[in-house]
Amino acid sequence: MKLVVAIIRPEKVTDVLRALYRVEVRGVTVSPVHGHGGESDQVETYRGTRVKMDLQDKMRLEIGVSDHFVEPTVKAILAAAKTGDVGDGKIFVLPVDKVYRIRTGEQDQEAVTPVEPPSAAE
Repeated sequence: MKLVVAIIRPEKVTDVLRALYRVEVRGVTVSPVHGHGGESDQVETYRGTRVKMDLQDKMRLEIGVSDHFVEPTVKAILAAAKTGDVGDGKIFVLPVDKVYRIRTGEQDQEAVTPVEPPSAAE
């Protein structure tokens, strides 16, 4: 099991959610976040230290998936979130030790929906 965390442009959220739906990834948490990376050019000096000052609005998507779904999830996000410009974002894939579905008490693979990858015919 993995946790896929994507930081993307706010205007790409709908495109990414549609792409995830097409590969049958359903459980997604979306949060507004602020940060900076390569797109922030404004640098100021604060107490003798150079600091990037502008934080950009981004969206954070968190998606818990079984191992079979990591590649389709990442590919869907990459394709839908890319503009080709600096600031498109990042995707992190993190290991997950334990998952519990609160409603049923299911654990691990049974608690992550879906478990099987989409068929190649679709």
